[in-house]
Amino acid sequence: MAPKTSETAPRVAAARGSDVARAGHVLRLAYAAFLLYGFGLALWKAYDIRLHALKEYGMVIHEFDPWFNYRATEYLYYNGWQRFCTWFDYKSWYPLGRPVGSTIYPGLQVTAVFLKNRVVPHLSLNDVCCTMPAWFGAVASAFVGLLGYECAATGRGGRAYAAPESGIASAAIMAIVPAHLMRSIAGGFDNESLALTAMTGTYYLWIRSLRDEKSWGVGAAAGIMYYYMVAVWGGYIFVLNMIGCHAGALVLLGRYSTGVYRSYSLLYVIGTGLAIYTLPVVGWTPLKSLEQMGPLVVFLGYQLIEICEVIKRKNKLGRKQTWGVRVAVFTGAIALASLIIYILAPTGYFGPLSARVRGLLIKHTRTGNPLVDSVAEHQPANSKQYYQYLHFICYVAPAGLLVSLFRFSNANSFLILYAAISTYFSSKMVRLIILLGPGMSALAGIAIGTAFHWSVHQFLDLTSSEPPAGTSAATGATASQKKKKKKGKAEEVPVPAAAGGADGALIKKILAVAFFAGFYAIAPVFYENCNKMAQGLSHPSIMYKAQTNQGNIIIVDDYREAYWWLKKNTPEDARILAWWDYGYQIAGIANRTTVADGNTWNHEHIALLARALTHTEKEGHRVSRHLGDYILVWGGGGGDDLAKSPHLARIANSVYRDMCPGDPTCRAFGYMDRNGTPSPMMEASMLYKLHSHRLKDGVVADPNRFKHVFDSKYGKVRIFKVLNVSEESKKFVADPANRLCDIEGGWYCRGQYPPGLANVLSKAKTFSQQEDFNKKRNSAKDSDEEEYLKKYFDNMADPQKAKQEAMKKDALKKAATQKIDTAETTRMPKNPTHTGKQQEWEDTEYTTMIWELISKNDMETLAAVLSQNPEVAHVRAADGRGPMWWAYEFKNEAAVKVLLKHGVSYKEKDKYGKTPLDLIKG
Repeated sequence: MAPKTSETAPRVAAARGSDVARAGHVLRLAYAAFLLYGFGLALWKAYDIRLHALKEYGMVIHEFDPWFNYRATEYLYYNGWQRFCTWFDYKSWYPLGRPVGSTIYPGLQVTAVFLKNRVVPHLSLNDVCCTMPAWFGAVASAFVGLLGYECAATGRGGRAYAAPESGIASAAIMAIVPAHLMRSIAGGFDNESLALTAMTGTYYLWIRSLRDEKSWGVGAAAGIMYYYMVAVWGGYIFVLNMIGCHAGALVLLGRYSTGVYRSYSLLYVIGTGLAIYTLPVVGWTPLKSLEQMGPLVVFLGYQLIEICEVIKRKNKLGRKQTWGVRVAVFTGAIALASLIIYILAPTGYFGPLSARVRGLLIKHTRTGNPLVDSVAEHQPANSKQYYQYLHFICYVAPAGLLVSLFRFSNANSFLILYAAISTYFSSKMVRLIILLGPGMSALAGIAIGTAFHWSVHQFLDLTSSEPPAGTSAATGATASQKKKKKKGKAEEVPVPAAAGGADGALIKKILAVAFFAGFYAIAPVFYENCNKMAQGLSHPSIMYKAQTNQGNIIIVDDYREAYWWLKKNTPEDARILAWWDYGYQIAGIANRTTVADGNTWNHEHIALLARALTHTEKEGHRVSRHLGDYILVWGGGGGDDLAKSPHLARIANSVYRDMCPGDPTCRAFGYMDRNGTPSPMMEASMLYKLHSHRLKDGVVADPNRFKHVFDSKYGKVRIFKVLNVSEESKKFVADPANRLCDIEGGWYCRGQYPPGLANVLSKAKTFSQQEDFNKKRNSAKDSDEEEYLKKYFDNMADPQKAKQEAMKKDALKKAATQKIDTAETTRMPKNPTHTGKQQEWEDTEYTTMIWELISKNDMETLAAVLSQNPEVAHVRAADGRGPMWWAYEFKNEAAVKVLLKHGVSYKEKDKYGKTPLDLIKG
């Protein structure tokens, strides 16, 4: 029997080994299926979490800009590409019009029409546009997953450690992180919803092309994806500069190679070439704009470096000789470039930095353009906003950064640089947190994926039981690795699993369990926060839910109601004068001509509109009768037109300096207290008259100039018909003979202002920002502009002081001209003491102003202010003290006498029971 037993034992052992191998294979398949399921679930959640708005409000386009995008998509769908490219829209920017086809990035429209025609023909164009952000949100998540995978798949030793887990975790985070949701909610048919997909696709293909020397061909695909990015969004400049910075950094890090050269050259040439050739909005700017000079310099530098490398290889040069060639080549190139710049710079060839880009680079947070500075999303981000849009990712991403530093590679170096640059720019402008989302998601995904992979492997051995081809079964080392070991250059030395002993294995398992427990506790919290943010971001501004006093939930649909009224009750050629924000919606829904819309291409025209709204009723009508048949005003409180009006006045003043002489920020226009008391300038404005018509006591729009024709259901929109419209001006604008064409018989024919506006337009001062250095210089004008901008920045830095100065100036002006009457006096805080009613004690602009005047003994201004507004003498600060207390405190006898003449008592008591006399005794 013994021989039989000795023959059976190996067979049993082999069978057991085969069963173990089979079980391991099944386990690996199950784990792979689990990962695949996780990836699919992440993409499904990316789509589903973006549908809240469609489920609640239906297939409705949101916000303002998406309505322009939809209108342009409709035009392309019904008229074709050729007519779209030569579309000069006379229904916007009346009377000038706008060359739409050559001034927009058409990728969004082209994509929507392609999907409608080729992919989902059963859906309406509206439904396609509403759903696209959700579709592309899922695609962008997939690209970030690939980005995370690629970064984890390369690095020290060339081993792919935790690559699948890192990729899936990256995709899952990107799918739901609010920094991505903020611009990809269904219904938000905006350029950014596609741009994130194009951007992440470009980034992934770029780093994929750097995997090894044979991967450079992927650079061509990266170039095509970058071209799509250019076609979709003006933010392509960030993508180009990001890749250009990385390409330059690779040289400094000593990671330049022929493969890197070919990859970057393909991306730059294909992407930039296609953009210049096919996109009119881009044109030659990649070769002229300072914002794109960096990547161009890197591209040219790469050509010079490769020339040196070719010479080196061809002539087999040594280190010293190679450096000599490099110095000679670069010296000649720099000399030639300097000559070209010297010749072209005076001609204005190089385009300036835009106001927004300049705002990201300068020390202060203001651009000098009141239109840009008035937009909330252009303000710098703070720590609360980072946490709001990134949540726990703020704390996890740094761990991924450390992993990427440890496993440094071309791909990881890009991710590190991307995280640093996007963090800087997002800190300058909150809107740019959108750029931070992909990088932070990938870094956090790498951290979580690496930890997950390590934790799983503490319990399950998911590695192959058979050594890979070309390795030794005993050591698992390849032949090349053995050679490296002999030379003492091995990067990693295999460590037996039991090297740490039983205690080490137990500690590792405890740490793994702790990770799983923490992940199980935190992941649902993160998801719930993201889901709540998604719901909050899913309320379209064009309609929203509200609660009545009775507790009933209603949908406020006033804005569409007003636009539908315009479409049904006004002539097709009716012109609607409304603030800049609403033009897209009016044109898209009401299909009526608008004076301006959400584009910022013509600051002077927007300033003219702002001047009409914020100037006096009489002057506003003088402008309106030449531009509009109806005036649409947003009311109802909140962010209505009256709340925005100080910004409007500031914008108007940037071009029409007679609005607020000597005050670039126009602080004389606005509310004077917390009770909503308007300043004299605001109260006299056309906008205030129309907004508050018969809603506030004594406020009535001039019936000889305006006719009230519509109020929406909940009072959010009011429409007035302009009376005495200038038919002569209307006919002038409508006559094609009065348009200025670039060539005879061409399509690019710009409208002109009617002669009736010549007097107003003569007061305009061409608005120039600080970056307009190509313009011809005039010392006197430049001095005026510098003074204006200096005062603008000073006032924006200290708005309280600017407002007080404006109020004092206004009071002095009125006192000097003796034009103070009851109707014009500024209303002060309600219930003054001397009327016998209790006054509210609070610190306001008035208490601060009066304290300052008395403390500085500025009796001239104090007398002027009290002459205009006697109630000011009775204001009380939060501590119960007022002008009389301060007069005694500073021993200002002249102030005491003036206050006594206005009936102010010195026997009243403050919060602490002290009278003004007590301050003298003290």
